Amino acid sequence: MASKLTPKLFSWLILPTLLLIFLYSLSLPLYTPTSTKPKIPISPSCNLVKGKWAIDPNRKPIYDESCPFHRNAWNCLRNQRENMGRINSWKWIPDKCDLHRIDPVGFLGSMRNKNIGFVGDSLNENFLVSFLCILRVADTGAKKWKRKGAWRGAYFPKFNVTVGYHRAVLLTKYEWQPKQLDDSNQDGLKGRYRVDVDIPADDWAHIGAFYNVLVFNTGHWWGFDKFPKETPLVFYKAGQPIQPPLEMFDGLNVVLENMIAYIEKALPEKTLKFWRLQSPRHFHGGEWNQNGSCTVDEPLDELQLDLWFDPRYNGVNKEARRLNHLIEEVLKGTNIRSLDLTHLSEFRADAHPAIWLGKKDAVAVWGQDCMHWCLPGVPDTWVDILAQLITHYILETG
Repeated sequence: MASKLTPKLFSWLILPTLLLIFLYSLSLPLYTPTSTKPKIPISPSCNLVKGKWAIDPNRKPIYDESCPFHRNAWNCLRNQRENMGRINSWKWIPDKCDLHRIDPVGFLGSMRNKNIGFVGDSLNENFLVSFLCILRVADTGAKKWKRKGAWRGAYFPKFNVTVGYHRAVLLTKYEWQPKQLDDSNQDGLKGRYRVDVDIPADDWAHIGAFYNVLVFNTGHWWGFDKFPKETPLVFYKAGQPIQPPLEMFDGLNVVLENMIAYIEKALPEKTLKFWRLQSPRHFHGGEWNQNGSCTVDEPLDELQLDLWFDPRYNGVNKEARRLNHLIEEVLKGTNIRSLDLTHLSEFRADAHPAIWLGKKDAVAVWGQDCMHWCLPGVPDTWVDILAQLITHYILETG
């Protein structure tokens, strides 16, 4: 019978098969995981956050502009930010070990029936959106999720995993207090923000039993652009004003001490806790409201980093290293792990939304965004690092 199979009949059989293969290939993600097996534990000598960026022409994002968890201002593909192909061709290479690209299926499998939470400001939300879009590749049935206290998140039904974000820009409870009659001698004062250094913000005060992994941050709101002298922060403890009054940086130190103590006391010991250090800004030529710009095409050279970020040079981007030093001092001796993503991010002046913000007048109103990150982009590498650390912890602890 085989000898009677004519070439014409053979072509009629093979063409539909090839068409089906082609259509199936279109449904595949931008990036296909190579394995669903957990990676080997990280060696003790491995430091994932020290290394260099290198071009990998074959590297492609795991997700695109269609991810339903995007935030418009960071969706640089949809907003047609220039050079996105090159921005996402850079690969982070640690000095003495390998950084494995996250396998969304394998990672969610290892996190089955567990939950991950982010607590902090919009840079942690930037981190979260990257995480959600990457994990959705493994579960396209993922649904937007929100519960009391949560700002946003997603539930992945195939794995019974929730990843959520709780917005708490100062971590502590703070509230607006209008100017009082006895403030009449303070020229220009409009009111103040009362900060209770020993009371966590309601948005995350009662989340401890829900999450297995938590990632905290604060710092980006601790500046006079957010709280100028007309509307200052005033610090309270045990319901009473702290005397003498604290300046902002000293107030941050007291908040860190109290919130870290609260985390250690109130959250289960078995919860894996990270504190993400600062995400560096890349304003060049001025602050965000003084024509600061980041429309550059290439990462910085290592020799440029100190000039941009070392507080000794008093540049506009000095805050990250200064705050990191304070945070690391307070974290010493605690069970909270430092997640230092600052150094690797310092190079990437090329990867911010800049002027491509998705709204016609956004730059005129807010200036360029040289603080948050394009997605897909640098936070995807943060996700790779966090996933590898979590996977290592799971393999270590069983």
